[in-house]
Amino acid sequence: MKKKVLSLLLSTAMVASLAACGSETAPADTTATETAPADTATEAAPADTAAAEDYTLETLNIVVDGTVTATVESGQKEFEEQWEAAVAEKLGHPVDLVINQLDHSDYAGTVSRLLTTGEPGDGSYPDALIMSATMLRQYQTTGLLWDMADAYANAEFQSRVTLPTVNENMKDSEGHLYGFAPTYGNGCVTYVKQSWLDAVGMKADDIKTFDDYYAMLKAFTENDPDGNGSAGTYGVIAAGFGKLDEAPYINYMPEFWQGAYPSFYQKDGVWVDGFQEQATVDALARLAQGVADGVIDPDTEDAGTKQAREKFFSNDQTTSEGVFTYWAGTWLRTLTTNMEKQEVDNDLGDNRLVQLAPIQEIKDTWGGYLNREAPVWVITDDQDGNSAREQAIFDALLETMLDGDRVQTLWTYGAEDVHWSIHAEEFSTNADDPEKKKDYSYEEGQFHLKQSPNDPNSVWKKNHLDAVLVIAPLTNGYVDNDELVQAGNKFFTENCVDAPAAASCDTLAENNEALVEEKTTLMKQAVAGEITPEEAIAQYQADFGDIAQQILDELNAQ
Repeated sequence: MKKKVLSLLLSTAMVASLAACGSETAPADTTATETAPADTATEAAPADTAAAEDYTLETLNIVVDGTVTATVESGQKEFEEQWEAAVAEKLGHPVDLVINQLDHSDYAGTVSRLLTTGEPGDGSYPDALIMSATMLRQYQTTGLLWDMADAYANAEFQSRVTLPTVNENMKDSEGHLYGFAPTYGNGCVTYVKQSWLDAVGMKADDIKTFDDYYAMLKAFTENDPDGNGSAGTYGVIAAGFGKLDEAPYINYMPEFWQGAYPSFYQKDGVWVDGFQEQATVDALARLAQGVADGVIDPDTEDAGTKQAREKFFSNDQTTSEGVFTYWAGTWLRTLTTNMEKQEVDNDLGDNRLVQLAPIQEIKDTWGGYLNREAPVWVITDDQDGNSAREQAIFDALLETMLDGDRVQTLWTYGAEDVHWSIHAEEFSTNADDPEKKKDYSYEEGQFHLKQSPNDPNSVWKKNHLDAVLVIAPLTNGYVDNDELVQAGNKFFTENCVDAPAAASCDTLAENNEALVEEKTTLMKQAVAGEITPEEAIAQYQADFGDIAQQILDELNAQ
């Protein structure tokens, strides 16, 4: 059976991405591209209720992406050592932690190869790994993932869970839980350069509708707000017109997409194909107008998140942009810090960026910015007929991840005295530059983040878990009090709604790669003015209408 599952996996398409949630690494570039394996769940061996103590876990192989920011270059060795010491104390025996951190440019492809060329226990096969919610739904029917519903229900951290619906909502119709989300998902907000608003005589509080937003983009494009006289000034830069391979698809240009959702989603309890809706036609028309008017940076068409954000905070004035929609929370600090490093708007300090409230059209349709489904940890099922190994993995990895104290702190901030400390110390960033130098001083017992191991001119931010987004908070009082991060998280939680649940069925899994390619091509053609938005949708219907209907039939029959 195993080999049949593997061969099916190898033949399936890779789509979508796992976003990092407010991490130092860009969520889209550091996310897991999703693989859509075929449904072979009926062949999986049933698991029994063998206790974890029947199995002694000696080595734990995990596969991660850039959402674990303690990389090999920035303190991962120390994180591993401290994790092993803490977990050995909790379990009463040592566990060797092996971290395989994959390149995000082909995360899903590599994951697929790992799952399809190895066997549990062979040294390279992952015991546990990170997936997106969509990827979870596409893998959970293969028999490769362990149902952790009972382990989750009986976990010690349940007594401290403050956001129970995050994981309850991921259970399938039969109550199986194949993935565990330690945090809620987070999402994107629109950042605007305050200096540009000042230059054109506008205020963020006055940007309430799409017309207001578009007028701001035109003013930024036409009125030289950066004062360099360059013709290369644009209202907005984004990581693509729409990320049709990455839920929630519209989050990088939400004002243009408004109520459109160019994928399969549920509306009033019925699954629909959002790409065929009038809202998508209207969104493509708005994007096309933005390109024609020159208010959208042309690099948006093929930009990745790294290119887009680096253009936004760069001091290279050959081109510049005033608006950038990106991840909330930690990224308000990260973008501000990078602008400081680039000596952009230094006179404004931490007030360089303002967060734009959702425009009225977004409020009228979705209700706010979209909070994406959370990324999850999954445990592979060795299909040996019992759950001893899998429960032992859960106990070592996930149970301790939310212990509220030592191990959770490691996952949240990294290694003690490497990434954070409670000991008295003083340090300076940019010590050799009197204008940029910033001094830090902490007393004994005061929790604080340290200089980044790989960049002494920046302060470490977090490791994997966001202390604000986590479903079971730390109990030791270790909280990063960065005011910008707190302001970013508060702003998002006050202005967000949950994104639509990701769709998953056999026909979608088999055709998702082709669907994404077709929709992306047609979107770019429509935005460039090569075809009309109506012609784009008509072409999609001609090429994939029957398949889309089959997908809808399957989804609505579930």
